[in-house]
Amino acid sequence: MQAFINAASTLVLDVGAKVLGAIALWVIGKWAIGLITRLSERGLTARKLDGTLTRYVISALGVVLNLLLVIMILSVFGIETTSFAAVFAAAGVAIGMAWSGLLSNFAAGVLMIVLRPFRVGDFIQAAGTMGTVEEIGLFVTTVNTMDNVRTFLGNNAIMSGTIQNFTANPFRRVELTAQLAHGANVAQAMELLKAAVAAIPNAKADPKPDVELLTFNLAGPVLAVRPYCHNDHYWQVYFDTNRTIGETLTAAGFPVPETHIHVQGVGR
Repeated sequence: MQAFINAASTLVLDVGAKVLGAIALWVIGKWAIGLITRLSERGLTARKLDGTLTRYVISALGVVLNLLLVIMILSVFGIETTSFAAVFAAAGVAIGMAWSGLLSNFAAGVLMIVLRPFRVGDFIQAAGTMGTVEEIGLFVTTVNTMDNVRTFLGNNAIMSGTIQNFTANPFRRVELTAQLAHGANVAQAMELLKAAVAAIPNAKADPKPDVELLTFNLAGPVLAVRPYCHNDHYWQVYFDTNRTIGETLTAAGFPVPETHIHVQGVGR
């Protein structure tokens, strides 16, 4: 009995010492990882490295350091890390199949960093979502939509579809139309709208706004009204152009468009 008690006491003390050591290693390790990542981020920022690349490198560094910390904690308990390598090698196929989506997102993230279809701060449309890029992570990209909803998109979903970057070019075109009534003076309406739209704040003078005859419908001629502006001013120019169309045509005395349908009866 005495021998059993001695053995149990030794085991408890040994396990307790390992648990305390593991806890201490975890606390110190997390503090060290936070310090290393912060210093690394400051160093990369000081060198004026691209913000997208900086966040990606810091994310990858955090994952690697946390993995090393877990391996060190396991070694405290006497678990040979080489045995884990063998286990992971044996289960590689199963893990690869289970994590195929995760790994594809990681690979797509690497491609986005290399190809640079967009950067942090760009306004994009990808994977059915439109918004401003907040962060490009290892597996997901964070986007703030126009209605201020934080949305997380899988990197693979972004790279496997069409990406529209509205910030890449210095300006974009606003697509609007102006409905005229039958018999309206189309040339006069075009001249009035060209002058009025060109005076809208933040509408670019070069290229000049496009006001052209687009098509006809049952209500009459339809004009295409297309000013150009920087992406930051898109919605302001969009709404101002709509208001300008209505105010300009009304002030000039253009009639309200009406749909004309001629019904002809056939007598017997």
